[in-house]
Amino acid sequence: MQSTFTIILDALKGKERDYTTGGLNQALIILAIPMVIEMFMESLFALVDIFFVSRVGVDAVTTIGLTEAVLTLIYSIAIGCSSGATALVARRIGEKNPEAASFTAFQALMVGVGFGIITGIIGIFMAEDILRLMGASPAVIATGVNFVRIMLGSNVVILLLFLLNGVFRGAGDPAIAMRTLLIANGLNIILDPIFIFGLGPIPAFGVTGAAIATTTGRSIGVLYQLYNLFWGKGAIQIGRKLIKIDWGIIRKLIEVSISGAFQFLIASASWIFLMRIISRFGSQSVAGYTIAIRVIIFALLPSWGLANAAATLVGQNLGAKQPERAEQSAWRAGYFNTLFLLVVSVLCIAFAPLIMTIFTDKPLVIKIGIMTLRVLSLGNVMYAFGMVISQAFNGAGDTRTPMIVNFICFWLVEIPLGYFLAITLDWQVMGICIAVPASESLLALILIVIFKRGKWKQITV
Repeated sequence: MQSTFTIILDALKGKERDYTTGGLNQALIILAIPMVIEMFMESLFALVDIFFVSRVGVDAVTTIGLTEAVLTLIYSIAIGCSSGATALVARRIGEKNPEAASFTAFQALMVGVGFGIITGIIGIFMAEDILRLMGASPAVIATGVNFVRIMLGSNVVILLLFLLNGVFRGAGDPAIAMRTLLIANGLNIILDPIFIFGLGPIPAFGVTGAAIATTTGRSIGVLYQLYNLFWGKGAIQIGRKLIKIDWGIIRKLIEVSISGAFQFLIASASWIFLMRIISRFGSQSVAGYTIAIRVIIFALLPSWGLANAAATLVGQNLGAKQPERAEQSAWRAGYFNTLFLLVVSVLCIAFAPLIMTIFTDKPLVIKIGIMTLRVLSLGNVMYAFGMVISQAFNGAGDTRTPMIVNFICFWLVEIPLGYFLAITLDWQVMGICIAVPASESLLALILIVIFKRGKWKQITV
């Protein structure tokens, strides 16, 4: 029996192992630790940017809030493609066919490059129109248009970062994904203040500097991913004979990814609608909500590490013809995730005033942020199970079920409820804050009921 320290060390080193045998708790720990750190570092991108940009001004924070609402569309596509790649690669690894997994990884790479270039060009030319559509004031547009151009113009980097990390997770190599984000975010932390406030010959770019720093860090992270794909020693090794297009695999990847992308697009589009409603109440309301959301994301993304670990275990064990072990993996991860987010929620509720004063000294922004943190935290415990079960479906290749449930809960419940409470009843930001945990709790309940029926065990990818 390995000691806890040895297990943690193996997880951080990325030691290759078979996740279709042995204890589930140990498998979850070894997969989840690097995935939690990976998600933690991804969430730091958002938090570090908002920390430095909040020193520039309210308009700069508003720019990030409105841009992030649009960028979540790209993130959704990237996460959808990542889910498809994880499902296909995990299934091939579970079948003990690493060459087929590597070939699938190359097809995923081609999909990410193609789509990233197309959407990046669109983002560069439509940056000003996007801000205007989101309800930005002329001052916000003037401040943030270059920020939007750089962030949207780097879509290929964003897509590859998410997609290739999905490949490594599916292969059971989460330590590579973790190191990618450590490199990317470490550079972002160093470069953010330099490009935002200036240093020596480097001028102060303001909010645009945050985009330069983030894009630079992410780009170097992607180079590290590519090195591991083509010259690494992990389960995925793309040799010369695998560098060719297979439209059959690409079609299957896109088929699985489309539902995965739409499930996140539905959630992201819902967030855009909610942000559009909040923008009616002024820049300070948007700023307060944006800061609080960044903190919530910081808390939630590490818990996605556990959810992603469940997806890998479900995919690999289905590939190994062990559906019961796949199901048990999901329930075990959901239990641990609930405990984790319970602690996080209590901390966010208790220390909301202190958290907000770290980012701003504007009284109204602080007030809105405290309210947002506390109300949204009430739904985290239910959502903990929801995110794990959703990822378990994705790991099985059943991306359609979470997509339909997301549509019901976010578009048919969250948006109408948010509008009714915020506008009709004039509860303003409080109305939005209530609608979010209500819809997320409903989503978790529906997914749990469907998961128990077990039809996902028959999905083939």
